[in-house]
Amino acid sequence: MTNQATLDFIQQHRTDDVRRLALQGAKHPEVDLHYALEQIAGWQKARTKLPSWSACESLVYPPHLSMEQCSSEATATYKAQIAGQGRLFVDLTAGFGVDAAFIAQGFQQAVIIEQQENLCAIVAENYKRLGLSQVEVFCGDGIEYLHSMEHADLIFIDPARRDEHGGRTYGIADCTPNVLELREELLAKADRVILKLSPMLDWRKAVDDLRKVNEVHIVSVENECKELLLVMSETAKPLQVFCVNDDEVFAFSPALSQGFSQLPVPSSFRFLYVPNASIMKAGCFGELAERFLMAPLDRNSHLFVSDDEAPGFPGRCFYVDKMISMNKRELKEALAGIRQANIAVRNFPLSVAALRKRLKLQDGGDTYIFATTVADRGHQLLICHK
Repeated sequence: MTNQATLDFIQQHRTDDVRRLALQGAKHPEVDLHYALEQIAGWQKARTKLPSWSACESLVYPPHLSMEQCSSEATATYKAQIAGQGRLFVDLTAGFGVDAAFIAQGFQQAVIIEQQENLCAIVAENYKRLGLSQVEVFCGDGIEYLHSMEHADLIFIDPARRDEHGGRTYGIADCTPNVLELREELLAKADRVILKLSPMLDWRKAVDDLRKVNEVHIVSVENECKELLLVMSETAKPLQVFCVNDDEVFAFSPALSQGFSQLPVPSSFRFLYVPNASIMKAGCFGELAERFLMAPLDRNSHLFVSDDEAPGFPGRCFYVDKMISMNKRELKEALAGIRQANIAVRNFPLSVAALRKRLKLQDGGDTYIFATTVADRGHQLLICHK
Protein backbone atom coordinates (compact mmCIF):
# COMPACT_ATOMS: atom_id res chain seq x y z
CA MET A 1 0.00 0.00 0.00
CA THR A 2 1.49 3.33 -1.03
CA ASN A 3 1.55 5.90 1.78
CA GLN A 4 0.05 9.36 1.43
CA ALA A 5 3.44 11.10 1.56
CA THR A 6 4.53 9.19 -1.55
CA LEU A 7 1.27 9.96 -3.38
CA ASP A 8 1.59 13.65 -2.50
CA PHE A 9 5.21 13.70 -3.70
CA ILE A 10 4.19 12.18 -7.03
CA GLN A 11 1.46 14.76 -7.50
CA GLN A 12 3.62 17.74 -6.51
CA HIS A 13 6.62 16.77 -8.66
CA ARG A 14 4.86 15.23 -11.67
CA THR A 15 6.43 17.61 -14.18
CA ASP A 16 9.88 17.84 -12.57
CA ASP A 17 13.12 16.37 -13.89
CA VAL A 18 13.30 12.77 -12.65
CA ARG A 19 17.10 12.69 -12.51
CA ARG A 20 17.16 15.80 -10.33
CA LEU A 21 14.48 14.39 -8.05
CA ALA A 22 16.54 11.23 -7.58
CA LEU A 23 19.20 13.29 -5.81
CA GLN A 24 16.72 14.56 -3.22
CA GLY A 25 15.95 11.23 -1.54
CA ALA A 26 17.51 12.19 1.79
CA LYS A 27 15.15 15.17 2.08
CA HIS A 28 12.06 12.95 2.00
CA PRO A 29 12.66 9.83 4.15
CA GLU A 30 8.93 9.16 4.38
CA VAL A 31 8.63 8.87 0.58
CA ASP A 32 9.10 5.62 -1.33
CA LEU A 33 11.37 7.39 -3.79
CA HIS A 34 11.91 4.46 -6.18
CA TYR A 35 8.17 4.02 -6.65
CA ALA A 36 7.55 7.76 -6.88
CA LEU A 37 10.18 8.28 -9.57
CA GLU A 38 8.84 5.30 -11.52
CA GLN A 39 5.35 6.80 -11.47
CA ILE A 40 6.52 10.29 -12.41
CA ALA A 41 8.64 8.97 -15.31
CA GLY A 42 5.76 6.76 -16.46
CA TRP A 43 3.26 9.61 -16.43
CA GLN A 44 5.65 11.88 -18.32
CA LYS A 45 6.04 9.20 -21.00
CA ALA A 46 2.29 8.62 -21.12
CA ARG A 47 1.57 12.30 -21.76
CA THR A 48 2.72 11.88 -25.35
CA LYS A 49 2.40 8.12 -25.83
CA LEU A 50 -0.93 7.54 -24.06
CA PRO A 51 -2.61 10.94 -23.66
CA SER A 52 -6.04 9.64 -22.63
CA TRP A 53 -4.45 7.41 -19.98
CA SER A 54 -2.28 10.20 -18.61
CA ALA A 55 -5.47 12.22 -18.05
CA CYS A 56 -6.66 9.54 -15.62
CA GLU A 57 -5.10 10.65 -12.33
CA SER A 58 -5.17 7.29 -10.55
CA LEU A 59 -3.42 5.05 -13.09
CA VAL A 60 -0.33 3.11 -12.03
CA TYR A 61 2.65 2.92 -14.39
CA PRO A 62 5.03 -0.05 -14.79
CA PRO A 63 8.86 -0.01 -14.87
CA HIS A 64 10.61 1.84 -17.71
CA LEU A 65 11.06 -1.14 -20.07
CA SER A 66 7.34 -1.94 -20.11
CA MET A 67 6.53 1.69 -20.87
CA GLU A 68 9.03 1.69 -23.72
CA GLN A 69 7.70 -1.54 -25.21
CA CYS A 70 3.98 -0.85 -24.94
CA SER A 71 1.99 0.39 -27.92
CA SER A 72 1.12 4.03 -28.36
CA GLU A 73 -2.45 5.20 -28.16
CA ALA A 74 -2.39 5.97 -31.89
CA THR A 75 -1.42 2.42 -32.90
CA ALA A 76 -3.70 0.81 -30.29
CA THR A 77 -6.64 2.83 -31.61
CA TYR A 78 -5.92 1.59 -35.13
CA LYS A 79 -5.81 -2.03 -33.91
CA ALA A 80 -9.20 -1.53 -32.30
CA GLN A 81 -10.56 -0.38 -35.67
CA ILE A 82 -9.39 -3.48 -37.52
CA ALA A 83 -10.41 -5.74 -34.63
CA GLY A 84 -14.02 -4.59 -34.88
CA GLN A 85 -16.69 -5.97 -32.53
CA GLY A 86 -17.66 -9.36 -31.20
CA ARG A 87 -18.39 -11.58 -28.25
CA LEU A 88 -14.98 -12.73 -26.99
CA PHE A 89 -11.49 -11.31 -27.47
CA VAL A 90 -8.33 -12.90 -26.04
CA ASP A 91 -4.87 -11.29 -25.77
CA LEU A 92 -2.27 -13.99 -25.12
CA THR A 93 0.68 -11.61 -24.52
CA ALA A 94 -0.79 -8.56 -22.81
CA GLY A 95 2.20 -6.74 -21.33
CA PHE A 96 1.04 -3.37 -19.96
CA GLY A 97 -2.30 -4.03 -21.64
CA VAL A 98 -2.55 -0.98 -23.89
CA ASP A 99 -3.59 -2.82 -27.07
CA ALA A 100 -6.02 -5.03 -25.15
CA ALA A 101 -7.65 -2.05 -23.44
CA PHE A 102 -8.53 -0.40 -26.75
CA ILE A 103 -9.50 -3.59 -28.57
CA ALA A 104 -11.64 -4.83 -25.66
CA GLN A 105 -13.97 -1.86 -25.94
CA GLY A 106 -15.56 -3.50 -28.99
CA PHE A 107 -16.20 -6.85 -27.31
CA GLN A 108 -18.70 -8.13 -24.78
CA GLN A 109 -16.00 -10.11 -22.97
CA ALA A 110 -12.21 -10.02 -23.03
CA VAL A 111 -9.49 -12.12 -21.45
CA ILE A 112 -5.86 -11.05 -21.25
CA ILE A 113 -2.92 -13.13 -20.12
CA GLU A 114 0.43 -11.86 -18.86
CA GLN A 115 3.24 -13.85 -17.23
CA GLN A 116 4.70 -11.13 -15.00
CA GLU A 117 2.83 -10.91 -11.70
CA ASN A 118 3.65 -7.25 -11.10
CA LEU A 119 2.30 -6.29 -14.53
CA CYS A 120 -0.86 -8.33 -14.00
CA ALA A 121 -1.56 -6.53 -10.75
CA ILE A 122 -0.98 -3.12 -12.35
CA VAL A 123 -3.13 -3.93 -15.39
CA ALA A 124 -5.99 -5.34 -13.33
CA GLU A 125 -6.09 -2.23 -11.14
CA ASN A 126 -5.81 0.14 -14.08
CA TYR A 127 -8.61 -1.59 -15.99
CA LYS A 128 -10.95 -1.04 -13.01
CA ARG A 129 -10.09 2.64 -13.06
CA LEU A 130 -10.60 2.80 -16.82
CA GLY A 131 -14.03 1.19 -16.51
CA LEU A 132 -13.11 -1.98 -18.43
CA SER A 133 -15.26 -4.26 -16.32
CA GLN A 134 -15.69 -6.84 -19.11
CA VAL A 135 -11.97 -7.73 -19.07
CA GLU A 136 -10.56 -10.61 -17.02
CA VAL A 137 -6.83 -10.53 -16.28
CA PHE A 138 -4.98 -13.82 -15.81
CA CYS A 139 -1.39 -14.24 -14.67
CA GLY A 140 0.21 -17.14 -16.47
CA ASP A 141 1.52 -18.51 -19.74
CA GLY A 142 -0.52 -17.41 -22.74
CA ILE A 143 0.24 -20.56 -24.72
CA GLU A 144 -0.89 -22.79 -21.87
CA TYR A 145 -4.10 -20.78 -21.83
CA LEU A 146 -4.44 -21.22 -25.60
CA HIS A 147 -4.44 -25.01 -25.27
CA SER A 148 -7.58 -25.02 -23.09
CA MET A 149 -9.43 -21.83 -24.04
CA GLU A 150 -12.92 -21.70 -25.53
CA HIS A 151 -13.40 -20.53 -29.10
CA ALA A 152 -13.03 -16.75 -29.48
CA ASP A 153 -13.93 -14.21 -32.12
CA LEU A 154 -10.42 -12.77 -32.02
CA ILE A 155 -6.99 -13.65 -30.64
CA PHE A 156 -4.30 -10.98 -30.45
CA ILE A 157 -0.67 -11.99 -30.03
CA ASP A 158 2.46 -9.86 -29.83
CA PRO A 159 5.46 -12.21 -29.54
CA ALA A 160 8.40 -10.99 -27.50
CA ARG A 161 11.12 -9.72 -29.82
CA ARG A 162 14.04 -10.18 -27.44
CA ASP A 163 16.18 -13.27 -26.95
CA GLU A 164 17.31 -14.79 -23.64
CA HIS A 165 20.21 -12.31 -23.51
CA GLY A 166 17.97 -9.27 -24.03
CA GLY A 167 19.04 -8.77 -27.65
CA ARG A 168 16.48 -7.77 -30.29
CA THR A 169 15.09 -10.40 -32.64
CA TYR A 170 12.92 -9.84 -35.72
CA GLY A 171 12.18 -13.15 -37.46
CA ILE A 172 8.87 -14.84 -36.60
CA ALA A 173 10.61 -18.09 -35.66
CA ASP A 174 13.05 -16.22 -33.39
CA CYS A 175 10.33 -14.55 -31.32
CA THR A 176 8.65 -15.97 -28.21
CA PRO A 177 6.29 -17.67 -28.73
CA ASN A 178 7.02 -18.97 -32.22
CA VAL A 179 3.76 -18.29 -34.06
CA LEU A 180 4.81 -20.50 -36.98
CA GLU A 181 4.52 -23.50 -34.67
CA LEU A 182 1.20 -22.29 -33.24
CA ARG A 183 -0.48 -21.19 -36.45
CA GLU A 184 -2.92 -24.09 -36.79
CA GLU A 185 -3.93 -24.07 -33.14
CA LEU A 186 -4.46 -20.30 -33.12
CA LEU A 187 -6.73 -20.51 -36.16
CA ALA A 188 -8.63 -23.44 -34.65
CA LYS A 189 -9.34 -21.41 -31.49
CA ALA A 190 -10.47 -18.12 -33.08
CA ASP A 191 -12.27 -16.78 -36.13
CA ARG A 192 -9.46 -14.29 -36.64
CA VAL A 193 -5.93 -13.82 -35.32
CA ILE A 194 -4.11 -10.47 -35.29
CA LEU A 195 -0.35 -10.88 -35.10
CA LYS A 196 1.87 -7.92 -34.26
CA LEU A 197 5.39 -8.10 -35.69
CA SER A 198 8.47 -5.94 -36.06
CA PRO A 199 8.31 -3.32 -38.84
CA MET A 200 11.78 -4.52 -39.81
CA LEU A 201 10.34 -7.74 -41.25
CA ASP A 202 9.77 -8.34 -44.95
CA TRP A 203 5.97 -8.51 -45.06
CA ARG A 204 5.98 -10.66 -48.20
CA LYS A 205 8.12 -13.32 -46.54
CA ALA A 206 5.95 -13.18 -43.42
CA VAL A 207 2.85 -13.77 -45.54
CA ASP A 208 4.52 -16.69 -47.34
CA ASP A 209 5.65 -18.23 -44.04
CA LEU A 210 2.28 -17.94 -42.30
CA ARG A 211 0.21 -18.64 -45.43
CA LYS A 212 -3.31 -17.98 -44.11
CA VAL A 213 -3.02 -14.19 -44.06
CA ASN A 214 -5.93 -12.06 -45.31
CA GLU A 215 -4.66 -8.60 -44.43
CA VAL A 216 -1.34 -6.83 -43.95
CA HIS A 217 -1.33 -3.49 -42.13
CA ILE A 218 1.87 -1.45 -42.22
CA VAL A 219 1.36 1.20 -39.56
CA SER A 220 3.32 4.45 -39.33
CA VAL A 221 2.92 7.36 -36.93
CA GLU A 222 4.18 10.78 -38.01
CA ASN A 223 5.93 9.08 -40.95
CA GLU A 224 7.84 6.61 -38.77
CA CYS A 225 7.05 2.94 -39.38
CA LYS A 226 5.98 1.43 -36.05
CA GLU A 227 4.26 -1.91 -36.57
CA LEU A 228 3.50 -4.70 -38.97
CA LEU A 229 0.10 -6.29 -38.31
CA LEU A 230 -1.04 -9.50 -40.00
CA VAL A 231 -4.67 -10.63 -39.85
CA MET A 232 -5.11 -14.39 -40.29
CA SER A 233 -8.16 -16.60 -40.66
CA GLU A 234 -9.20 -19.92 -42.16
CA THR A 235 -11.45 -18.05 -44.59
CA ALA A 236 -9.81 -17.78 -47.99
CA LYS A 237 -9.76 -14.15 -49.13
CA PRO A 238 -7.60 -12.18 -51.58
CA LEU A 239 -4.75 -10.57 -49.69
CA GLN A 240 -5.18 -6.86 -49.00
CA VAL A 241 -2.33 -4.57 -47.91
CA PHE A 242 -3.04 -1.36 -45.99
CA CYS A 243 -0.35 1.32 -45.79
CA VAL A 244 -1.25 3.55 -42.85
CA ASN A 245 0.32 6.82 -41.77
CA ASP A 246 -1.75 8.73 -39.20
CA ASP A 247 -5.02 9.37 -41.07
CA GLU A 248 -3.66 8.37 -44.50
CA VAL A 249 -4.58 4.89 -45.71
CA PHE A 250 -3.48 3.47 -49.06
CA ALA A 251 -4.85 -0.01 -49.75
CA PHE A 252 -4.01 -2.36 -52.60
CA SER A 253 -4.30 -6.00 -53.61
CA PRO A 254 -0.93 -7.57 -54.56
CA ALA A 255 -2.71 -10.10 -56.79
CA LEU A 256 -4.13 -7.27 -58.93
CA SER A 257 -1.03 -5.09 -58.92
CA GLN A 258 0.53 -4.43 -62.30
CA GLY A 259 3.99 -4.20 -60.84
CA PHE A 260 6.55 -1.48 -61.47
CA SER A 261 7.17 -0.09 -64.93
CA GLN A 262 9.40 2.88 -65.69
CA LEU A 263 7.22 5.43 -67.42
CA PRO A 264 8.86 8.18 -69.46
CA VAL A 265 9.78 11.11 -67.24
CA PRO A 266 8.01 14.19 -68.64
CA SER A 267 10.19 17.00 -69.95
CA SER A 268 8.54 19.38 -67.51
CA PHE A 269 6.53 18.90 -64.33
CA ARG A 270 5.33 21.06 -61.48
CA PHE A 271 4.91 18.69 -58.56
CA LEU A 272 7.21 16.27 -56.74
CA TYR A 273 5.74 13.55 -54.53
CA VAL A 274 7.51 11.73 -51.69
CA PRO A 275 5.73 8.56 -50.45
CA ASN A 276 5.28 8.08 -46.71
CA ALA A 277 7.14 5.49 -44.64
CA SER A 278 4.44 2.81 -44.94
CA ILE A 279 4.41 3.06 -48.74
CA MET A 280 8.19 2.75 -48.75
CA LYS A 281 7.95 -0.36 -46.58
CA ALA A 282 5.24 -1.89 -48.78
CA GLY A 283 7.18 -1.20 -51.98
CA CYS A 284 3.95 -0.65 -53.94
CA PHE A 285 5.43 1.97 -56.26
CA GLY A 286 3.86 0.69 -59.47
CA GLU A 287 0.42 0.70 -57.86
CA LEU A 288 1.03 4.22 -56.58
CA ALA A 289 2.09 5.59 -59.97
CA GLU A 290 -0.85 3.98 -61.72
CA ARG A 291 -3.48 5.18 -59.26
CA PHE A 292 -2.28 8.78 -59.09
CA LEU A 293 -1.24 9.06 -62.74
CA MET A 294 2.32 10.13 -62.04
CA ALA A 295 5.75 9.13 -63.30
CA PRO A 296 8.56 7.72 -61.15
CA LEU A 297 11.82 9.60 -61.61
CA ASP A 298 13.71 6.31 -61.65
CA ARG A 299 13.13 2.70 -60.63
CA ASN A 300 15.22 3.09 -57.46
CA SER A 301 14.60 6.74 -56.59
CA HIS A 302 11.07 6.25 -55.21
CA LEU A 303 10.13 9.84 -56.06
CA PHE A 304 7.24 10.73 -58.35
CA VAL A 305 6.39 13.74 -60.49
CA SER A 306 3.30 15.11 -62.17
CA ASP A 307 2.14 18.25 -63.87
CA ASP A 308 -1.12 18.06 -61.94
CA GLU A 309 -1.70 18.12 -58.22
CA ALA A 310 -2.81 14.74 -56.80
CA PRO A 311 -5.21 15.13 -53.85
CA GLY A 312 -5.01 12.30 -51.34
CA PHE A 313 -1.47 11.24 -52.21
CA PRO A 314 -0.07 9.23 -49.26
CA GLY A 315 2.98 11.32 -48.56
CA ARG A 316 4.38 14.81 -49.03
CA CYS A 317 3.94 17.11 -52.02
CA PHE A 318 6.37 19.81 -53.17
CA TYR A 319 6.22 22.43 -55.90
CA VAL A 320 9.24 22.08 -58.20
CA ASP A 321 11.03 25.36 -58.90
CA LYS A 322 13.93 23.93 -60.92
CA MET A 323 15.64 20.70 -61.86
CA ILE A 324 19.37 21.02 -62.48
CA SER A 325 22.39 18.79 -63.00
CA MET A 326 25.54 18.84 -60.85
CA ASN A 327 27.23 21.13 -63.40
CA LYS A 328 29.07 23.88 -61.49
CA ARG A 329 27.67 26.67 -63.61
CA GLU A 330 24.11 25.40 -63.27
CA LEU A 331 24.55 25.04 -59.53
CA LYS A 332 25.88 28.56 -59.14
CA GLU A 333 23.00 30.10 -61.10
CA ALA A 334 20.25 28.02 -59.50
CA LEU A 335 21.45 28.47 -55.92
CA ALA A 336 22.14 32.20 -56.16
CA GLY A 337 20.55 33.86 -53.14
CA ILE A 338 19.89 30.56 -51.32
CA ARG A 339 21.78 30.33 -48.05
CA GLN A 340 20.04 27.38 -46.39
CA ALA A 341 17.96 24.40 -47.49
CA ASN A 342 16.51 21.10 -46.32
CA ILE A 343 18.40 18.40 -48.24
CA ALA A 344 17.39 14.80 -48.92
CA VAL A 345 19.13 12.21 -51.08
CA ARG A 346 17.49 9.27 -52.87
CA ASN A 347 19.44 6.94 -55.15
CA PHE A 348 22.33 9.42 -55.22
CA PRO A 349 26.09 8.87 -54.72
CA LEU A 350 26.62 11.57 -52.07
CA SER A 351 25.39 11.63 -48.46
CA VAL A 352 23.38 14.58 -47.18
CA ALA A 353 26.40 15.87 -45.25
CA ALA A 354 28.72 15.60 -48.25
CA LEU A 355 26.22 17.29 -50.56
CA ARG A 356 25.54 20.06 -48.07
CA LYS A 357 29.26 20.75 -47.82
CA ARG A 358 29.61 20.78 -51.59
CA LEU A 359 26.66 23.15 -52.03
CA LYS A 360 27.80 25.32 -49.08
CA LEU A 361 24.29 25.53 -47.63
CA GLN A 362 23.13 25.69 -44.03
CA ASP A 363 20.32 23.44 -42.81
CA GLY A 364 16.71 24.66 -42.60
CA GLY A 365 14.66 27.32 -44.32
CA ASP A 366 11.83 27.07 -46.83
CA THR A 367 13.83 25.55 -49.70
CA TYR A 368 13.89 21.77 -50.18
CA ILE A 369 16.50 20.09 -52.36
CA PHE A 370 16.08 16.47 -53.44
CA ALA A 371 19.21 14.92 -54.90
CA THR A 372 18.36 11.86 -56.93
CA THR A 373 18.81 9.91 -60.15
CA VAL A 374 16.41 10.59 -63.02
CA ALA A 375 15.93 7.98 -65.72
CA ASP A 376 17.91 8.93 -68.86
CA ARG A 377 19.19 12.13 -67.23
CA GLY A 378 21.53 10.93 -64.51
CA HIS A 379 22.11 12.71 -61.23
CA GLN A 380 19.88 15.72 -60.72
CA LEU A 381 18.88 18.20 -58.02
CA LEU A 382 15.23 19.19 -57.67
CA ILE A 383 14.88 22.55 -55.96
CA CYS A 384 11.43 22.75 -54.38
CA HIS A 385 9.20 24.41 -51.83
CA LYS A 386 6.17 23.12 -49.98
